[in-house]
Amino acid sequence: MVSASVTVPSGAAALRGDLEIPVGARGVVLFAHGSGSSRLSPRNRAVAGVLRRAGFGTLLLDLLTAAEEDEDEDEATGRHRFDIGLLAGRLAHAVDWLEDRTDAVDLPVGLFGASTGAAAALVAATERPRRVSAVVSRGGRPDLAGDALPLVACPVLLVVGGADTQVLDLNREAARRLSAPHRLDVVPGATHLFGEPGALEEVAELAAGWFTEHLG
Repeated sequence: MVSASVTVPSGAAALRGDLEIPVGARGVVLFAHGSGSSRLSPRNRAVAGVLRRAGFGTLLLDLLTAAEEDEDEDEATGRHRFDIGLLAGRLAHAVDWLEDRTDAVDLPVGLFGASTGAAAALVAATERPRRVSAVVSRGGRPDLAGDALPLVACPVLLVVGGADTQVLDLNREAARRLSAPHRLDVVPGATHLFGEPGALEEVAELAAGWFTEHLG
C-alpha cells in the first residue's frame, strides 16, 4: 500500500497532492476539484475512499498553488479557477508524473472531475488519449470544455443531481456533443453538492462501477 503526500511539478508550479495506491490496484484515479475547493474536499475524499475499496489508487491534487488561490480570493475574480486550459494542462502533467512512477506506470488512469474540474478533466483526456482510459464528472461543467468535447475518445460518465436543473441542462447539451461512449446519470432529488442523504454514496458507487468497467 502506497500512501504519501506528494508534490507534482507542472511548469514553474509545484502542486500538492495525496497519493494512495492499494496493493493489487487495477488502476489509479486522478481527482480534479471544482472552483473554490481543494484536495481536502470532504466530498471528493469520500468518493476516493469508495474507489480505493473497489481496488483503485487515487491521487487528490491541488490544481492551483497557494499563491494562486490567495490571488483569486484577493481579486475576487477566480480567474485561475476558471482557466480551463491552465487546469487541464496541470492535470495532463499529473498524468505524466504518474507514468514516471514505478508503482503507477502500468496502471490505467481515470479522471474524476467536479464542477470546473470536470471540464479540465475532459480537455486533459484529449491531451493524453493514450493514458486516460475513462472520465467521470460529478455535478460538473463539461460545457466549459468547449470544442474539446467532440475530441474526447475515452468513455465519459456524467452524474448530475436531479434538482440541479441548470447544470443538468448544461450536461445534456454537452452530452450531445460527445462522440465517445458516454452516459448521463441523474441522482433524483440531489442538489449541486449532493448533500442529501445517500446522494454522494450513489455518486461514488456509480463512479466505481464506471471505472471498474473501463479501467479494469
